[in-house]
Amino acid sequence: MGINDLLTLITALLIAWSCSLLGCFLVLRKAVMVGDAISHSVLPGIVIAYLVSSNFNSVFMLIGAAFFGVFTTVIIDFFHKKLKLQEDASIGITFTWLFALGVILIALFTDGNADLDQDCVLFGELGTTFLDKVIYNGRLFGTRSMLMILPVFILVVLFVVVGFKGLQILSFHEEFAKSKGINVNFWHYSFMALVSITTVMSFESVGAVLVVGLLVIPPATSYLLVERLIPMLWLSCLVSTISSLLGYFASIYFDVSISSMIVVTSGAIFILVIIYTKLKIAFRKKIVNL
Repeated sequence: MGINDLLTLITALLIAWSCSLLGCFLVLRKAVMVGDAISHSVLPGIVIAYLVSSNFNSVFMLIGAAFFGVFTTVIIDFFHKKLKLQEDASIGITFTWLFALGVILIALFTDGNADLDQDCVLFGELGTTFLDKVIYNGRLFGTRSMLMILPVFILVVLFVVVGFKGLQILSFHEEFAKSKGINVNFWHYSFMALVSITTVMSFESVGAVLVVGLLVIPPATSYLLVERLIPMLWLSCLVSTISSLLGYFASIYFDVSISSMIVVTSGAIFILVIIYTKLKIAFRKKIVNL
């Protein structure tokens, strides 16, 4: 395995770990589709940030993503809680409208001159990230994608560690959290803002659609195997690590998209876990009946 393979794998793992940690709380809160909505609806924020700064690496990109991520959550909550619209309908209306708005903004204001389009945002490509190496004084520090996602991963870890109790009680007992005086809205919108930032910083490498797979499948897999939050977080990261490694080498063997193969591998692991849990239940019932 050469240096390019290593750089690509590190980038994939940083994205997978970030998504896996956040995804556990999305799964527990039954808010997976909200994460899906955010991954699409931040597109207008990306376009507006680019129009303001003409730079994909600016802080405006994070601000735009975080704002539209929180904005998406606010709209969904308004439709569902205030207007009494079904939650799935609220999510569907919000993210399709905002994503379509982003597509229109790209067509109207970028004139095809910017390195920004729907395919880039949706699919990404891990296989080309090693081309943009960061070298200083003759030393290789990584790739641009890696150095962009590394601070986000550190932020996710710090957020989970520092705010673990608040996130835990919010995930399992939101009403109890309110009764204890915990600022539920603060944790809710801070968390969604972090999901937005993680999503937009992963766009270039894996794309929005595949970020959703990483947000959902490893946490859902670990949810089937463990009953406590901390083991669920660790197991989710382990599943995403195995998926990334196997998916990467399988993509080389079959000469297909790396990011897509990682998600396919993750889905295959999920199916195997389902089969395992079903067989385990059936075996226990058989033992009891003996």
